[in-house]
Amino acid sequence: MRIENDPKLDFRDVLIRPKRSTLSSRAHVDVNRSFRFAHTGTEWSGFPLIAANMDVVGTMPMARALLKHGAMVALHKHYSAAELIAFFKEPESANAFYSLGTTASDHEKLMAVHAQAPISKICLDVANGYTEKFVDTVKATREAFPKAAIMAGNVVTGDMTEALILAGADIVKVGIGPGSVCTTRKMTGVGYPQLSAIIECADAAHGLKGLVCGDGGCTVPGDLAKAYGAGADFVMLGGMLAGHDECDGEIRYEQHGHEKVAVGMTFYGMSSDTAMKRYSGGVAKYRASEGKTVEVPYRGPVEGTLLELMGGVRSAMTYIGAVRLKEMPKRTTFIMVGSQLNTVFGN
Repeated sequence: MRIENDPKLDFRDVLIRPKRSTLSSRAHVDVNRSFRFAHTGTEWSGFPLIAANMDVVGTMPMARALLKHGAMVALHKHYSAAELIAFFKEPESANAFYSLGTTASDHEKLMAVHAQAPISKICLDVANGYTEKFVDTVKATREAFPKAAIMAGNVVTGDMTEALILAGADIVKVGIGPGSVCTTRKMTGVGYPQLSAIIECADAAHGLKGLVCGDGGCTVPGDLAKAYGAGADFVMLGGMLAGHDECDGEIRYEQHGHEKVAVGMTFYGMSSDTAMKRYSGGVAKYRASEGKTVEVPYRGPVEGTLLELMGGVRSAMTYIGAVRLKEMPKRTTFIMVGSQLNTVFGN
């Protein structure tokens, strides 16, 4: 047994300190970024936000809507091969990741889709990215897809970030348990405060010319700004994009006079009872549910929410004088607040 005494931080534990700035308007900042993927040499430009590969959020309609603003989507892995083939033949699939796990059937479906509609972006997604099997899967996928950008995870430490990049990942997905419908920390006691995980994994990845995607934990637009300031190249959102017309959740209606009005939408974690009953017939005897099912407010089209998120990031950039999004880590100074401040100074 070992105890680490260094403070580890979540988004709620810090604020970004403002700095002098020559910027006079949010309109003068650029929230887009350009990246070169280490293993392929290919480039991508856009707003580095990714809708999570959850079946409510990681949908094809979401991909079409976010593409208009340069953002991305990791499609959920429960679409049929025929649906995926048709979608990846569309120009609207340009910013979409094909998502899969580590099973033989996952790989077979990927190869079947790729044979008819070439895949350029792959998201290898497991809850526990620390297994040798997962590292081997990343290696095998890189060998099979030398020209595809590969995002792999999830992990929360620098050593495994390096291992996945060396195995062939261009982007490492960072986060264990921070999501709003994830109960991994409660069920297993395993996890890592998300802001510190991003800082440490980004430092490890950038040394190898790799990238990181902060996955989970954002509940307000300011959390995206903190994630980018901490070194996240991409930020993945689930709950903040749930409840929209482009989602695939069950909508709840209420009768208001003579009119039925949409008021809420079902949203659940992919390790929840709901997801496992839907796709696997129930929770296997050897495991426990590590997700929950909630109802989020119905929010209409995702366009308004996306503009709000981009606006929050733009405003944060003007507070610290960052003209371009890539400048945020160099311009960001975090100050600890609340309980963490008391912990550090022993109060």
